[in-house]
Amino acid sequence: MRETNWAGNQTFTAERILRPRTVEQVQEAVAGAIAVKALGSRHCFNDIADCPDGVQLDLTALDTEAVLDAESATISVPAATRYGDVAVQAHAAGFALVNLASLPHCTVAGTVATATHGSGWRNQSLASAVSGLDLVTADGELKTYSHHDGVVVGLGALGVVTRLTLDLVPSFELRQDVFDGLPWESAYEHFEEIQDAGYSVSMFTNWARDEIDQVWVKGPGRPGADFFGATAADGPRHPAHAAGIPADNCTRQLGVPGPWHERIPHFRLDFTPSIGNELQTEYFVPVRHAVAAMEALRGIAHRLAPVLLTSEIRTVAGDELWLSPFHGGDRLALHFTWQPDGEAVRALLPVMEERLAPFGVRSHWGKLFQRTGDYPRLADFRALAAELDPDGKFRSPFVRRQVFGER
Repeated sequence: MRETNWAGNQTFTAERILRPRTVEQVQEAVAGAIAVKALGSRHCFNDIADCPDGVQLDLTALDTEAVLDAESATISVPAATRYGDVAVQAHAAGFALVNLASLPHCTVAGTVATATHGSGWRNQSLASAVSGLDLVTADGELKTYSHHDGVVVGLGALGVVTRLTLDLVPSFELRQDVFDGLPWESAYEHFEEIQDAGYSVSMFTNWARDEIDQVWVKGPGRPGADFFGATAADGPRHPAHAAGIPADNCTRQLGVPGPWHERIPHFRLDFTPSIGNELQTEYFVPVRHAVAAMEALRGIAHRLAPVLLTSEIRTVAGDELWLSPFHGGDRLALHFTWQPDGEAVRALLPVMEERLAPFGVRSHWGKLFQRTGDYPRLADFRALAAELDPDGKFRSPFVRRQVFGER
């Protein structure tokens, strides 16, 4: 029986899955394979991790440990380490990661490879915290890179990452406050003020109502009971609260202070992440187009709402990583958590992308989309991939299609 991704919408077609215990075994497996791909937490919703008739590598059994260096304020971790586990170790030593994604369950290597992100007007993607990594290339050689903007967001197209070094900052506390019913007019008029109201801010909507359902503000101080026309929630909320989903698996709310790693993610590490059986899409546009892009999607709200569980609106700071969707400037992130109806979602993708096309839209590499968008350093990345993998053994169907433009 074939294995699937986390959502169950992708069935892997690799001939076999290997579980190496040492880096040397990873090198041997890569060198001897015609086609090979590393598996992460399997949280991607497309075929980026598939390897038809080849070998997939599950790195969860690697016999290496995380090493925290207090003097350099870094932590070096095995590729398959979950962010939630990194966070616990860093916090215990008095350190923190600058940011986390909504889910702490995902592996570091997989998260970094797809430029997955959290939220925050001044916070970059999680990949921006990478200061070094070890990469097994096509001939089985182990290469070590430091601060290479082309290697970090690699989509698995350059080799198999076995270890990463992440920059740390001093540990800190946050509180999490949720507000109900933010009028769209307020969101437009006070967009920058809202995004600046906390360390991390997320707005949740189904696009069809006259108001944004919820605003989640994670910050050091209390935002105030009246938040630009929204009112403080009277109890815990789930991002898909409007769909009737309880908040049992969400991180602590109602303004109770706590460690950074127990407030920045939306979901708790010890619970099933997010909703479970769902599909996801995410698009990014320059922040200067935020209001126009939101207006464009509201124009098709009647088509989006019946398929949605919830949609999240955030901001992410720009970076210089070659294949990062945030390359070159700050971006608005428009995330969609869909009901598990693949046919309906696929029908919506071209409509949404057409609506967002005037704003220089890019897509999240690990989710469902049709077109990636424009990347100024794409030619450089292709050249690097050709150098490290001349025979294309790491080129999954996704990479061939979305990176190299092959049909």
